Parts: sequence; C-alpha cells; structure tokens
Amino acid sequence: MNRSMGDSHRRFLQTMMSNGIIDNIQARALHQHCCEVHSGHYIPDKLDEFIDVINAQLQPMFMNIRKAMSEEDGLQYYALVNLTETDITRMSSDYADNELELFRKAMDLIVDSENGTASSTDILNCADTLQTKKLRKKEAELVLNKFVQDKWLNEKHGEYTLSTRCITEMDQYIRTMYRDLVKICHVCHNIALQSQMCENPGCGIKMHLPCVARYFKGRSDPHCPACSDFWPHEIPEFHRRQSQASQSQFSSAKENTAPAPSTSSSRRSRR
Repeated sequence: MNRSMGDSHRRFLQTMMSNGIIDNIQARALHQHCCEVHSGHYIPDKLDEFIDVINAQLQPMFMNIRKAMSEEDGLQYYALVNLTETDITRMSSDYADNELELFRKAMDLIVDSENGTASSTDILNCADTLQTKKLRKKEAELVLNKFVQDKWLNEKHGEYTLSTRCITEMDQYIRTMYRDLVKICHVCHNIALQSQMCENPGCGIKMHLPCVARYFKGRSDPHCPACSDFWPHEIPEFHRRQSQASQSQFSSAKENTAPAPSTSSSRRSRR
C-alpha cells in the first residue's frame, strides 16, 4: 500500500485540524468528499487505512487521529489528538486562568459523581470560590457555554458531562489525576464515567451504558461478565442516529479550513 500522503489526505487532515472531532458518519462523508475532489482512489470501507496513512505522517509531530466512542449514545468518533500535551494546559491559549480553573472544578465534580454528570448549579457555585479571579454568575454561564461550543463539555437539561473530545484528548490526565476515582469499562477498556456498576461489593466493575446495551442485547437474564451476579440495572436501549441528519450538519463544516487551535506546553497544577 502507498503510504505517502496525497492531496485527499491533506484535505482530510486540514478539516480535522479545524473541527477537532467528527463522528463516524461525518468522517466517512469527508473521506469520500476528499477523494472525489482530488480524484483519489475512493474505497468506502477503507477509511481506517486512509487515516493510517495520515497518522504515519503525524507520528513525528506527536499527533494522532484516534477513534473514540461517545459515552452518551455509543456513536463512534474520530478526534485529532496532540500526544505531547495530556492535561488541561492544552486549553490555555483559548481560555483565561480563571476559566481554566472553573473547567478543572467542573471536571472534579463530574468525575467524582456517581453518574458522570454535574449540575449547572453546582458548577456555577464554584465560580465564587476561584483562587485565580472570581467569576460572576453571568460570566460563568458564558464560559460554560463556550466549553460546550468548543466541544469540551456536553450539556443536557442543565446537566454537564465531559465530551468525547475531552475524554479522548485528556485520557492520560484523567487516569493520572483521578486514579482513585476513575474506573475502566470492563467491555471496551476506556474511561467509564456515564456507566453502570456491578453491585457485588467484591466486584464493582463498570460498563458504559452503550457497552451495557450491546453486551446484554437479547439476554433476558443479565449477569455480570466478571462475577456472574445478577445485573440489577435497567438495560438501556440505543437507536442509531440517521445518517441524513449528521451528513446535513457536516455539509457546512467539511469545507471549513480554519487553522487548528494553538496549544501551550506550560504546566499548571490541578487546583
């Protein structure tokens, strides 16, 4: 296989640098688009091999396009990850110090929760306790909105969760800083925040909700895959999103070729 990057690969990478993360449907649409625009050889089921060519060139720059699964809906995503920066300092060029402190406190609340969420009320209450510079409630609300817009947090009905981008890019940071709190999904072996836990005190494994749905699909008498105890939780159901909606959302983004966000290598403490 030819391992050199062509114009189609460069166009794909440029769009990834602009968007940071795209879902599987969007990635496949972008793959087709880039190949067709540059008269490349398009093979629908060879997206991962196409990305492997890009990753081979990114390796010396300590960057990588990684697959990731959304904890919320189980959909697959592709994220451009900077491997040289694994903590919140990667965001320092885009946010003020007090905004980064608020993000750290939001992350503390989310990781320390039972269900991987933190309410807007709890996060906003932290704004008045910042050590760097306190934020007024309205200011803090605007900052939280920016975190959501920039795909670091997700928000639904006033509850905030870490986004797929955040978990993917800060995987090592989260595992290190919260090693006594974070558990790994028994099925996919990735960080599990929004999850279900085995209630056997001697077991206590966690599984993402989408992983639970897949593992117990079609089983009327679910038992823990580790200790075989009865799994007492309700088995969630996930319905695959229609590709049409995702393709529509992506049509306006696939030609977005703005420069990638800059990053900083400065180190800051957790709190």
